Amino acid sequence: MPKNLVIVESPAKAKTIERFLGADYKVLSSYGHIRDLKKKNFGVDLTTFQPEYEIPADKAAVVSTLRKEAKAADVVWLASDEDREGEAIAWHLAEVLKINPADARRIVFHEITKPAIVNALATPRHIDLNLVDAQQARRVLDRLVGFRLSPVLWRKVRPNLSAGRVQSVAVRLIVEREREIEGFTPTSFYRVRATFTTPDGQTITAELNRKPATQEEAEAFLNRCIDKDFTVTSVVTKPTRRTPAPPFTTSTLQQEAARKLGYSVASTMRVAQSLYEQGYITYMRTDSMNLSTLCLDACGPLIASTLGPEYHQRRTYHTHAKGAQEAHEAIRPTDMQRETIDATPQEKRLYDLIRKRTLACQMADARLERTQVTIHMDGDDTAHFTAQGEVVKFDGFLRVYRESRENDESAEDEALLPAMTEGMRLLPSDINARQSFTKPPQRYSEASLVHKMEELGIGRPSTYAPTISTIQQREYVVKGERPAPLTPCHLLTLSGGSISDTIVQEKGAAEKGKLLPTDTGIVVNDFLIANFPDIMDYNFTANVEKDFDHVAEGGMKWTDLIRGFYTDFDPEVERIMADNSGQKAGERILGTDPATGRTVSVRIGRYGPMVQVGTTDDEEKPRFATLRAEMSMATITLEQALDLFKLPRTLGDYEGKTVTIGVGRFGPYVHHDGKYATLGKEDDPLTVSLERAIALICAKREAEAKSHLKAFAEEPGMEVRTGRYGPYIAFEGKNYKIPKAKADEAANLTLDECRAIIEAEKNKAAKPARRRTAAKKA
Repeated sequence: MPKNLVIVESPAKAKTIERFLGADYKVLSSYGHIRDLKKKNFGVDLTTFQPEYEIPADKAAVVSTLRKEAKAADVVWLASDEDREGEAIAWHLAEVLKINPADARRIVFHEITKPAIVNALATPRHIDLNLVDAQQARRVLDRLVGFRLSPVLWRKVRPNLSAGRVQSVAVRLIVEREREIEGFTPTSFYRVRATFTTPDGQTITAELNRKPATQEEAEAFLNRCIDKDFTVTSVVTKPTRRTPAPPFTTSTLQQEAARKLGYSVASTMRVAQSLYEQGYITYMRTDSMNLSTLCLDACGPLIASTLGPEYHQRRTYHTHAKGAQEAHEAIRPTDMQRETIDATPQEKRLYDLIRKRTLACQMADARLERTQVTIHMDGDDTAHFTAQGEVVKFDGFLRVYRESRENDESAEDEALLPAMTEGMRLLPSDINARQSFTKPPQRYSEASLVHKMEELGIGRPSTYAPTISTIQQREYVVKGERPAPLTPCHLLTLSGGSISDTIVQEKGAAEKGKLLPTDTGIVVNDFLIANFPDIMDYNFTANVEKDFDHVAEGGMKWTDLIRGFYTDFDPEVERIMADNSGQKAGERILGTDPATGRTVSVRIGRYGPMVQVGTTDDEEKPRFATLRAEMSMATITLEQALDLFKLPRTLGDYEGKTVTIGVGRFGPYVHHDGKYATLGKEDDPLTVSLERAIALICAKREAEAKSHLKAFAEEPGMEVRTGRYGPYIAFEGKNYKIPKAKADEAANLTLDECRAIIEAEKNKAAKPARRRTAAKKA
């Protein structure tokens, strides 16, 4: 029996650590937290604000195993992560396993390597109760906010909504940005560019130093350019440098992985967690930019040997984020010599990004030479053209890594200019003035939202990803894709002494993966701002994070923090709940139905935005219709709302069965013979023809035929099919996944084999229920 029990929170982490330790050590996983706040009565004593914990049913077996192993071991080592959440896990383990926190052997490490683990075992410490208190303060405060605000939303907006201290503020950022865009008025201006030829025949493109506001101004300037001479009046060449970006913190990794690799914030953290648990990178939840001496000493020789000593420049970084507390080092590889890893393609790409960024931050500046040429038109000192160019003299860190920027339109380096001298005459080949328009602010992507949250002090490294995932899961925000818009613009061209005017299309920026607020998100946001302005205030959220930091440093008692908040918060909730006046939050009256004279309104219903004809006070029951996906509560008109009641439409018969068009929770559809086919984005449910509907029905049949692998005459309701995620068995309205071992032979499965797979899947689903029953009995 091993004398030492090491407990970590992840089975993958346990497996990696066990490789480094001898037979005297057994490493087990707690699978995250083993206790949580009770679901009933807030899980908090509202007099003392002490949390009331319970062991969830699905953790009963894990806790039983850990108790048994801890009792048999001579020493128990608590090795959960080094942030506040990890410290709380260690404390809960000590409490449940009956280990005195003052005597508990707590070990921490920010990388899973043998030297780090051995060093941690040699230098254990006690559980830091200040860090535990900071985590408890966050958990209790968020529970109180969520459990008190959510019922208010159920009553005032619609059932099954939720609110949260950080998630609601994140939604506010997205809603306010959308309103900025909606309220933006584009302003026209003209960008004037000229192509000149030097005496030796080389060309140069330059831009006017001012932008005419109107077509008349642009034409007037072009007219002044006719038959004019142009002279180079200034050639200025300056050396410049570019400095590498610092090593990754959690937020900068999330942003760069989104821009360079297209990863969502949640995907980045999942992949980074896996890399950490396999021992490839240091701890991934950190706001520190510090690099260890070990890493700095490894980078120098590596860069010098592979690129040359002139490429190395040792650098140290210091954290600028207020309240930096999650860990003590930036995210970096545990072994800088390891260029490739044995991992999934996703993990390899993220590891390569982290390694290159770490190497680049220890490399020399890139040295460039930038040239600016000023060109004047003879007789006109009020305006001039400017041409810029640069050349890289020494690539430095750019040899390895180039940091990206959100919505970066300057992807290409400035061109190298031909040799020119002051006084040189240039011949204009053409001068054009192209109309353009000012652009509204960009919608947030996941990466830019993380950046904004960090800038405002909202949340911490461990909360960015779950916050962004939550607001999408709650359907307050969706990811949207919009094609690049085309805007007709005037292009005025001076060539051969005359000016032509043509209409061209200016292509805007396409939007992919941008965060858009839903109608539900907008209504909830507006309601919370109107009734709970303090909770929705950016400064409140940021100041609470600072208070958590003070608790972690031992400068504040966490229950005093909660009491101070709840004393003001609870009366506000009670006041709003007691107010029964007025209409539902977000309800908007559109007008009157001409056919019935009844009121037409739009509001949030149980399943989302809907139109209502009539009120509950009318003798006749109200009628309801769901808004289509492309519609918005803020912009829908009375006519559009009444059109929704024209559905379902009967188009005619096909194969002796009626074909109808309807709209449901997931959008417009064709219904025929008990089956449904989705209308395409280009199809209008109010005008789609019978021929088009039949085509969709046939396409659906073809797709189903391709997915059909096998049926059984003895069991007519059972089919073997293949779908997006592989082969499966469809039976009695449910789908059962076919195991990988049998996936290749899915079309050849017998009826008995299918029944066995279904039975195994049913038993697998029943195990959690049995565990819950056993936990209740215990």
